[in-house]
Amino acid sequence: MSELTYTLSQLNNLSEEDARFAFENCCTSSRWIEGMVARRPFVSIAQCQEVALEVWNGLGEADFLEAFEGHPKIGDVSSLRKKFAHTKKLASGEQSSVNEANEATIQALADGNTQYEQQNGFIFIVCATGKSAEEMLEILQSRLPNSREQELQTAAGEQAKITAIRINKLLPTDVNPETKVSER
Repeated sequence: MSELTYTLSQLNNLSEEDARFAFENCCTSSRWIEGMVARRPFVSIAQCQEVALEVWNGLGEADFLEAFEGHPKIGDVSSLRKKFAHTKKLASGEQSSVNEANEATIQALADGNTQYEQQNGFIFIVCATGKSAEEMLEILQSRLPNSREQELQTAAGEQAKITAIRINKLLPTDVNPETKVSER
């Protein structure tokens, strides 16, 4: 997500083009973006979150798949190593075998993601905030037996969580109204 932050008033007063750009940083479904732009102005961040979920829940499979495509694929081993490097550093003093375990976990995640995408036709979507590589692997493995329909609904629910987190980043409650909005 971009480092864009706004007050609610600033978001409400953006041009349609700038509002599209702001919402695209939260979710890449074009119909969701258009729905959010059209529903402004919001009276509170809570209302913005409610509208975001309402718009999302009114969408269909094609919209969900479009949103999923906006995520990087967690199937590239080198990107997984980079993503979880901080946990490797934090845990390195705890156990001597952590480096090998992390490498094995990372490879298992990559392999599982490939299998998941082949089974379902879209990438594995999970709200990864606060989750370790091991936790993500457990979640992935628990979801592999699911049907495509189950996974589409589960992934859509995870996307809604991700979008909510991104809206909170877009509209942090501690933004000073005098602060200039970050530029694109």
